[in-house]
Amino acid sequence: MSESTSELPGRIARPYTHSRPLPAYRGVLALDAKDFTGRPAIEHEAVSRAVPELLKTALSRAGMGDLWEDRAFPASTGDGYVFGFDPVRMPFVIHPLLLTLQDVLTDYNVLSYGAVPIRLRASVHVGPLPVTGDEFGGNGTARNDTHRLLDSRPVKAVLASHKENVTHVAAILSDRCYEDAVASGYTGRHPDHFVEVAATVEGKLFSQRAWIYVPQPSGPLHDEAPGNDATEEAPGGDAAEEPAPDAGRRRPHGDTPDARTRLSAPSGNINTGTVHGGQSVANHHVDGDHVEGSKAGRVRGFQGDQVRGDKYQGRQ
Repeated sequence: MSESTSELPGRIARPYTHSRPLPAYRGVLALDAKDFTGRPAIEHEAVSRAVPELLKTALSRAGMGDLWEDRAFPASTGDGYVFGFDPVRMPFVIHPLLLTLQDVLTDYNVLSYGAVPIRLRASVHVGPLPVTGDEFGGNGTARNDTHRLLDSRPVKAVLASHKENVTHVAAILSDRCYEDAVASGYTGRHPDHFVEVAATVEGKLFSQRAWIYVPQPSGPLHDEAPGNDATEEAPGGDAAEEPAPDAGRRRPHGDTPDARTRLSAPSGNINTGTVHGGQSVANHHVDGDHVEGSKAGRVRGFQGDQVRGDKYQGRQ
């Protein structure tokens, strides 16, 4: 029986047992082609080869060719490309590189440099990642999160909703990347170019604050930050009903949330005492006023009188 000469992998270092040096911080740029899996199989190889070439061309046009030569842990993802870079160059990766990449794709798609139109999502992040010089380098949480951002709903929604002949690049920045490079003023783009979103990925336990940046927008950029959701309007233009100001207050024994008090007056409304729950009022043929139904809670929209003819006829 022959003995195997292959070596076993080294022991995996257990976390939280002792302190050790932090890996160097690296910026990470990842690209992904829209609708890659929906393309005919014959196009897959062409797209896989084109994406890194388009990125290399954009870096060269932006005067950042050295970033391509010095890239760390470069890898094709089949439908995209990823590499690490010195984080001090982060402001330049955001701008002008992403805008230049938009221009390069415009040439490629609109001017028919390529038979296969390509639109790209891009994600930019920063964090501690090991650079080992082999195919196992660059693995870590920052790398994983970069790909999660790339697959998140907000950035996918941009390319889906913007015009395919205008918007060829949609980017998403991690919150840390935005705060360090954009909000701090180091990037040649005003913060107003960026829209805060809640980045989530379908089927994944991932949710992070992030920022959308579209170099050439052709559609609306919706603010999807938590707590900033617009109130949906109900049919007829009225906003969704909000709880009454006294909602949640303790009710006297015997009252229920559905209890109603019906008030009626021959020539006006009477509302005395304390009324708990909803209030239904019906006034028929009172000088042309017609109010019927529930007026409980907060009511939005038209609440004026419905009058046909002269409302003051007979009062003179």
